[in-house]
Amino acid sequence: MKPAPLCTPPADAEQRKSVSPVICYPVATLPIPDIEGYRALREGLELVETIRIEPREAGCFRVQAGSFFRIVSTEGPQVGDLNLFADGNLDERFYSGKTRALHGTHVGRGDRLWSSFPYLRPMATITHDTLDWYGFDEFGGAVHDVIGTRCDPYTHALLSGGGAYHHCCHSNLTRALAQFTGLRPELAEGHVHDVLNVFMCTGFTRDTGQYFMKASPVRPGDYLEFFAEIDLLGCLSACPGGDCSNSHSSDVAACYPLLVEIYRPTGNPVGWKPPTRNPCDRSHGL
Repeated sequence: MKPAPLCTPPADAEQRKSVSPVICYPVATLPIPDIEGYRALREGLELVETIRIEPREAGCFRVQAGSFFRIVSTEGPQVGDLNLFADGNLDERFYSGKTRALHGTHVGRGDRLWSSFPYLRPMATITHDTLDWYGFDEFGGAVHDVIGTRCDPYTHALLSGGGAYHHCCHSNLTRALAQFTGLRPELAEGHVHDVLNVFMCTGFTRDTGQYFMKASPVRPGDYLEFFAEIDLLGCLSACPGGDCSNSHSSDVAACYPLLVEIYRPTGNPVGWKPPTRNPCDRSHGL
């Protein structure tokens, strides 16, 4: 629990607290994806590759712009931590903070995953989600969050008083990226970034504002589907917490594999083309 306030509330405390909030980033002018155009292509998808992500491990995959990919639950409830890069440029990576600012704490159909500065363009658009029925529950929990960072050995050591756990998602992603790209692990680690927590059910407690997790509602056959707006390099970890009902760094939690399925459509949405990098001139007033 957070400590009780030490300061006496001012006379107008309730008036100050009752001020209505304002949305930080009004998105009325944000380019709207052609979701119906994307969904029309789903009728003729051809499966071209399947990548199996083993429990407590991670793997990398490539997706060409204009293709679809799905993250699929297979044998049991399992969450995944997703990193995305522009293929051929590891400096352009998924920006979870800006995605959260634009779309909210949890993402779903029609939302986009945005890339880091100075690029800031859509990397992928969510086109289907078999868990869209879940919404927000009575605790304020929802699925597919962009608020958690990923389980990592540094926080584990901090909270446990020492020791390392190297099948956490940060380490899994580091190993997978190093092996896939040929980078030394210490260089690959610098590219691992805050994730999209696929299938994870999370929120903030209403009394203390703490990040919480609860058992994921995902079941075998569920999937989250994306349209690749640019050529992508993906890296996905099957979290060692399994469904994250108890722990997200564990050797005893029931864990299951995830599948990444890559699909080629028969065409492209009318007028679609890969987005260009952000038009900001980067002069920063100089």
